[in-house]
Amino acid sequence: MKSQPEISQINIKEFDYELPQDRIAVQPTEKRDQSRLLICNNGVISHDYYLNIASHLPSHAVMIFNNTKVIAARLHFTKQTGAVIEIFLLEPADGNYSALSDKRKSSWKCLVGGIKKWKNDEALSLKLNVGDTEIILSASIATRSDEYCVINFEWNDHNLIFSELVEAAGKIPLPPYIKREVVAGDKARYQTVYAKHDGSVAAPTAGLHFTDTIFKSLHEKGIDTQFTTLHVGAGTFKPVSTPTIAEHIMHEEYIEVSRALIESLAVEHKKIVAVGTTSLRTMESIFWIGAQIIRGKEYEQGQIHLSQWEHIMLSRTVVPSRVEVMQSLLTYMKKHQLTTLKGHTGICITPGYTFRVAEALVTNFHQPQSTLLLIIAAIVGDAWKNIYANALKNGYRFLSYGDGCLLFMQHQENN
Repeated sequence: MKSQPEISQINIKEFDYELPQDRIAVQPTEKRDQSRLLICNNGVISHDYYLNIASHLPSHAVMIFNNTKVIAARLHFTKQTGAVIEIFLLEPADGNYSALSDKRKSSWKCLVGGIKKWKNDEALSLKLNVGDTEIILSASIATRSDEYCVINFEWNDHNLIFSELVEAAGKIPLPPYIKREVVAGDKARYQTVYAKHDGSVAAPTAGLHFTDTIFKSLHEKGIDTQFTTLHVGAGTFKPVSTPTIAEHIMHEEYIEVSRALIESLAVEHKKIVAVGTTSLRTMESIFWIGAQIIRGKEYEQGQIHLSQWEHIMLSRTVVPSRVEVMQSLLTYMKKHQLTTLKGHTGICITPGYTFRVAEALVTNFHQPQSTLLLIIAAIVGDAWKNIYANALKNGYRFLSYGDGCLLFMQHQENN
């Protein structure tokens, strides 16, 4: 069994590389599936385009996509003094995304730009039109902390739900490293073609390249496509500011997994390909949650949860197989009459991690010294340096609107 290196010994500075500003993609490609694709299989690097991704995958694969939908999370309120206050929605205050269907009022954890200009007892208001109706949306501070504020929103029309107001008033939250104003085209392009469930404040960017044409080619090859949901939080852009990863506090994110997906993961001879680090983290989290259930753990009201380092403790015991875990999850769901598993994960995947579900990853190129780059190093080891250098040398575009890669786990055969 491969041992997990001590996280206290993983120095984040070892995961740095020089990323020139002009290599950060600030615009998407004209056509999604014309983004470039670097393939690394057993250390061999080749180059292609996303349009042809099916040709690089085994016919008995299952591809897992994150069908979260980005919300227009940036809301701008103007004070009577003329000062602009930006309220950036992070997640519902209680962690329950049914808050997007709230009527009359809703409470959210938010980042606030210009918070020093906003007094605690001061309510801000914003006039907006939803269809033919003029609405007044007000915002007030409920609580403040170093990490976020809880903001209470209220509006004067009981027929409108909060998501409709966000759609009408907000702006798409492009990442901070895309240094330009949001344009009309971003509304569609910073969203996957299969986006379904509102909740993310950042796109699951690996999926931005996929088109109906690609899905047709996957299905023609007999590749199964399944969907999960992880609502991406702003913490995905949070740099690791501590010397070692052990000191970094990982953000937790909402996940939702269907019984149909778990059934597909319970088939022994299927190769599992995660599209995006969000899908990868969800699948690996579900494995460890299932391992806990095998050990007798009960989750209150079916609300699953995995903490940042819980998997390390569990990996030191006898670890069941993927099929055993998925079958135990199906038994658990049947017992509790659940069609989906819902909850939160904070799993942090680092070099030395043994992947229990995924055997390949489709992903974009990530920021230096980020938790996402640590995932790449967990997949390919120190070869990540050669892969990233090769991509830079060959003119690949980096980060959210950039190109991507298909990485097979070390010692995995593509057949």
